Amino acid sequence: MRWQGRRESENVEDRRSAGVPGLGGLRLGGGLGVGGVLVALVLGWLLGINPLALLGMMEATGPAPDSRSVPAQSLPADDSMGRFVAVVLADTEDVWNQIFSRAGADYREPRLVLFRGATSTACGRGQAAMGPFYCPADERVYIDLEFFDTLRQRLGAPGDFAQAYVIAHEVGHHVQRLLGITDRVESMRARVSEAQFNALSVRLELQADCFAGVWAHHTERSKQVLEHGDLDEALRAAAQIGDDTLQRRTQGQVVPESFTHGTSAQRARWFRRGWEGSSVQACNTFEAREL
Repeated sequence: MRWQGRRESENVEDRRSAGVPGLGGLRLGGGLGVGGVLVALVLGWLLGINPLALLGMMEATGPAPDSRSVPAQSLPADDSMGRFVAVVLADTEDVWNQIFSRAGADYREPRLVLFRGATSTACGRGQAAMGPFYCPADERVYIDLEFFDTLRQRLGAPGDFAQAYVIAHEVGHHVQRLLGITDRVESMRARVSEAQFNALSVRLELQADCFAGVWAHHTERSKQVLEHGDLDEALRAAAQIGDDTLQRRTQGQVVPESFTHGTSAQRARWFRRGWEGSSVQACNTFEAREL
């Protein structure tokens, strides 16, 4: 992916040197350390376990977001990963501002927080072990960049465009929030069975994959950033984090009724549908007869 020298978003908060607010002397993972917990719990995130629920963080109120931040343009010159994230976020801003504008609406840009180990969010305490996540309460995407090492080394999805897909997927959840989709799905939680809500969650996640494909289409069309093999990187990443693939890898069997993100084939298919359809309308997973 050609990203060097392009515009960087100003909506990046760099908390990597801010310490770990609210943790005191707590050792994450009871001796495993942050790296060990990352490996252990990030699979739970990828399998569809809401990381905030996993860590008991779904209270209506939580610690206020850390106000200490560094604008993206102040990232160190040698911080290539931080700058890469800032460029990808800028690309999502360009695409979704244009799409919302054409629909006669304003796109409220999310902020993206880079942190190390743990940080406070409006959804509660966020930890690296959760993997990248979006907090709707403060409209921020949170990423500990060590996750990209896990994506490459342990999940078999290397490449910068695979990493860009992860960011675009989380921004897709922000788009869902702005469109009111997230709230409508969440309102069903108490009215349906666990299996039925899991099925709704699958459609929500596949739509975010599709929105990532929409982003990829418009970014390539306007900026010609893709290099040979980039699209395959994103499709491979989508496939590697399918519920069936991860369940087979971690527990040796597949339990379809527990799926919350979709199968490998579904995730790759809906990313490609966004890429080919290039519109929000192409991503209506909630009315699709077959996923």
